[in-house]
Amino acid sequence: MRDIFFECAPVYQNVRDKINALREEYRTLKTFPIGKSSQGREISALCIGNPAGATLFVGATHGLEWLTCMLLLRFCQRLLEAMSGNGRISDIDAARAMQSRSLVIIPCLNPDGVEIALCGSAAAGEKAGMVEALSGGDPGRCWQANANGVDLNHNFDAGWSILKEMEINCGITAPAPGRYGGEHPHSEPESIAVTTFCMAYQPRSLYSFHSQGEEIYYHYGENTPLRSRTMAQILASSSGYALGKPAGLASHGGLKDWFIEKFRRPGFTIEVGLGKNPLGIEQLDPIYAKTEEMLILAVLL
Repeated sequence: MRDIFFECAPVYQNVRDKINALREEYRTLKTFPIGKSSQGREISALCIGNPAGATLFVGATHGLEWLTCMLLLRFCQRLLEAMSGNGRISDIDAARAMQSRSLVIIPCLNPDGVEIALCGSAAAGEKAGMVEALSGGDPGRCWQANANGVDLNHNFDAGWSILKEMEINCGITAPAPGRYGGEHPHSEPESIAVTTFCMAYQPRSLYSFHSQGEEIYYHYGENTPLRSRTMAQILASSSGYALGKPAGLASHGGLKDWFIEKFRRPGFTIEVGLGKNPLGIEQLDPIYAKTEEMLILAVLL
């Protein structure tokens, strides 16, 4: 199957087209919505195997980090190709490996933010004026939040009150291109969608993909499973990425933080690539080449 539109940016319709093409090509792939964004764009999940107890991959939580959506869609296609042809992915027999594993991919948690970053303020609908003003007329340079100006990776209920105090101390008290955590935890439809999915389907582990830095974060508080460090070390050895520890405003309120605290299961943030966001589309190939083995190992661990 040809890499449909991987050479162009993942605007909302392109992502929908890609998901539909994958579903039509591979009958083993199930797709379903988990919710809608604040502007009514569907948030889709792709599932290989049983969604209950699956490994969960989540991409594009931040608008400028749209390359993570493309990375996860590419991995999904490569895995399906290998499974259908009794082939191998990073020298692993895909069909045999997936007999005892399942995977759910939410490639774009923040479709509004991605659309704003790629297409401009008009993509925010009735919030276009706010986005235009907050971004200085250039959301493609700075827009990480959703259409409400809430940074989704500050919006999860894990140390949220601590993070809110830190935001206030930094002068972040209202909607912004990034780093504003909202009025209360899970105030945003996108946050509600992924947490509701997790509560219903109980993922065995969660991987939240961001850019950039080539780092892996695995720890959050006393509920971090002991095996999480070993898992992170295996992933780091595979990819050449470093183990890291978030600091400052990145230390609370994230999706992997909430997952670890809520389920006491392994949760990870994977910062792919190097450079300045948004990473260019020309980086997709080298990032994928460096992370494919890590991705399949993440499903199997």
